[in-house]
Amino acid sequence: MRLKDKVSIITGAASGIGHATALRFAAEGAKVVVCDLNREGIDAVVSEIKQAGGEAVGFEVNVTNKQQLADMVAGVKDKYGRIDVLVNNAGIVADAQLYKMTEEQFDRVIDINLKGVYNCTKAVVDHMLEQGSGVILNASSVVGLYGNFGQTNYAAAKFGVIGFTKTWAKELGRKGIRSNAVCPGFVATPILKSMPEKVIAAMEDKVPMKRLAKPEEIASVYVFLASDDASYINGAVISVDGGMVI
Repeated sequence: MRLKDKVSIITGAASGIGHATALRFAAEGAKVVVCDLNREGIDAVVSEIKQAGGEAVGFEVNVTNKQQLADMVAGVKDKYGRIDVLVNNAGIVADAQLYKMTEEQFDRVIDINLKGVYNCTKAVVDHMLEQGSGVILNASSVVGLYGNFGQTNYAAAKFGVIGFTKTWAKELGRKGIRSNAVCPGFVATPILKSMPEKVIAAMEDKVPMKRLAKPEEIASVYVFLASDDASYINGAVISVDGGMVI
């Protein structure tokens, strides 16, 4: 088991990539902290992990709420005594072309997708520094590398997350803390259920592999980066996109 007994906080873990990551981490022996806004979803993921023989606890957390984050981190420390991995996965979209985008749309995406990553990392970093070890994994996107039509807010946030990742790699690497980012391409998550089939078909056509990623395929990369197999990988930005950006 590559993550045996590693205490791992995963945000946005009630669905999609976060859900898949929580299950994979548990299967690799991690003690998984399932964080999300959706209480029902949190409980379902925790139950799924426990039924499979893993260990998990759940916290209802808004990544924009510093007090909720502080309470969650305190609870994790009380239960396990340490924090080994943080997966900053929580995020939203609120798409619109620039001339149609509202300030509320812009601010909400920046608050959750960028400031939320800062808030979560800030909440755990002192504990990792005290331990002299830790892994920070940030969810960026291919949009954070190349931009995308109708996603001024999302692209800004995901570009910013890459900036966080590289800066923290330089600041914290000497302290035994690694920081890396993953840039998924098109992924088959529940959010796609609202999209017309022709739109999804067009997305698949843009990918050389002619299909969308499975959430588990993104989760596998997080598992690797969190493990000691990636012990010398720091400041990396890894695209998992089926060759979409070639």
